[in-house]
Amino acid sequence: MITSSSRHLRGSYDVVVVGGGPAGLEAAVAAQAAGAAKILVVDREAEAGGILLQCIHSGFGLHRFGEALTGPEYAQRALMQTLEHDIDVVTDAYVLDIDEQRRVKLLTTTDGISLLDTRAVVLAMGARERTRAAVRIPGTRPAGIFTAGLAQRLINLYGLLPGARAVILGSGDIGLIMARRLILEDIEVVGVFELMPHANGLNRNIVQCLQDFDIPLHLSTTIVEIHGDHRVNQVTVAPVDASFRPLIDQAWQIACDTVLVSIGLIPENELSQQMRLRLDPVTRGPLVTSTMECTRDGVFACGNVVHIHDIVDFVSAEAALAGYSAGQYVAGTLPRPDNVRLQPGKNVAYCVPHTISTERDHIVYLRTRRQLGTCTLRLVEPSGKIVYARKLRYVFPAEMVNLKLRPAILQHFHGDMLRIDVVASEEAMDEDVGGEELLI
Repeated sequence: MITSSSRHLRGSYDVVVVGGGPAGLEAAVAAQAAGAAKILVVDREAEAGGILLQCIHSGFGLHRFGEALTGPEYAQRALMQTLEHDIDVVTDAYVLDIDEQRRVKLLTTTDGISLLDTRAVVLAMGARERTRAAVRIPGTRPAGIFTAGLAQRLINLYGLLPGARAVILGSGDIGLIMARRLILEDIEVVGVFELMPHANGLNRNIVQCLQDFDIPLHLSTTIVEIHGDHRVNQVTVAPVDASFRPLIDQAWQIACDTVLVSIGLIPENELSQQMRLRLDPVTRGPLVTSTMECTRDGVFACGNVVHIHDIVDFVSAEAALAGYSAGQYVAGTLPRPDNVRLQPGKNVAYCVPHTISTERDHIVYLRTRRQLGTCTLRLVEPSGKIVYARKLRYVFPAEMVNLKLRPAILQHFHGDMLRIDVVASEEAMDEDVGGEELLI
C-alpha cells in the first residue's frame, strides 16, 4: 500500500489526524472538503489501513461502497481516496503529545522527534482488545493463550497456526469470526463460552460463524481456571449464577492446547487522557458534541476511540462528520454550539454524541443494557414529559441502535436536557409521539 515518507513533512498543518485506519482516512478527506488545505494523517504501523488489513473475510462496505468487500479491499479504497486528495500520510510514526496550543510532538523512524503546528486535531486511534488480565482468570501462565485479534493476525498475515484444539472465551465478533477461521484451518474448536446470558456479537456472525459450522455456544458459562506448564493442556469451565458467580460444583474440564480470549474492545485513549479530555465512564472514550468535538477546542474524535462500533461503515460515517467539523473549525464555519445534553436513561448504557442541537439533523448511536422484544424508545424531559417516542421491533446489547433526529422532532422542546429511555411494551405509552425513521 502506498504511504508517504516523513521526509515530506511540513512544519505546520491545518488538520492533523492521529490514526491511519478507516476512521482517520475518512476524516482527512472530509476535512479537506470542508476547507482545510494542509492535512496530515499519522499512523504508527508500517502501512495505513488499520485493523482491516488482517480482516480477510468479506462483509465490509455494504453501506459505504454498496458492495461486500474484504477488510484489505476496504482499507485500500480508503487509502487511495486519501492520497488522491493530496493528503500527506506518514507511517511508522507515533504521536507523543499534543499540547495546549495543539502542537503535535511526532516521533518518526527517519527523523526522530518533530514538533508540528496545527489548527485542529482529529483523534482516530481505534481500540485494543481486553486481555486475560482484564478478567483475572486463575491458573498458570503457559503458552497458547491469545487474544482473538492476535490469533487473527498470526494466521491471516503471517500464516502461523496458534494450535490444534481451541477453546474461545467470550462471544465478541472477533471471537466468533475466529471460531470459523480456525475451523477452516482444520483446527478443532471445542466451543465458545460466554459469561453473559446473551451473545456479545452480531446475530449474523452467530449464524454464519457458529451455527453453520456446528460450533457450540455456551451462555452463562466461563473459564474458571487455565491449566498447563509450558503449554495449555486443559481448562476448567463452569456455569455462572445470576450474579455471575461460578457454580464450581458443576464445573468440568476440557482438554485443549489453545485459548482465545474475545472479551471486548477498549478505546485506545492514552493520548486522550494525556490531553486531559473528559471521558465517558461507560464507553471510556471522549465526551463529544454533535460535531464530534471533544472538551478541548479544536480537538475532534471519531470511530472506535469514541465508542465501539458494530461495522466499519458506521465508523466511516462518524469519521466523515468529525473530519468535516475539523475543517469547518479551521475555516471558521463550525455550527453554533449545542443546546441540549443527552442523558442515558432506562435500559440505555450510553449514547453518542453527548450533546445535540435543536437546529440540525443528527444520528445518535446508543446501546441498551439488556435484550428486549417489542419496545419503545423515548426522549423524555426532566419533568417527565415525553418529547418523542418510537416503537422498535427488538433491541440487543450487541447491536447498536442508530436514531435519526431532525429539528422537527424537537420543535416543541425548549429545555437543555433530554433523557433517552428504551422501555418494554408494557411500560411504554399506548401511542407514539411524533416519530422519525429509526435504523437498527
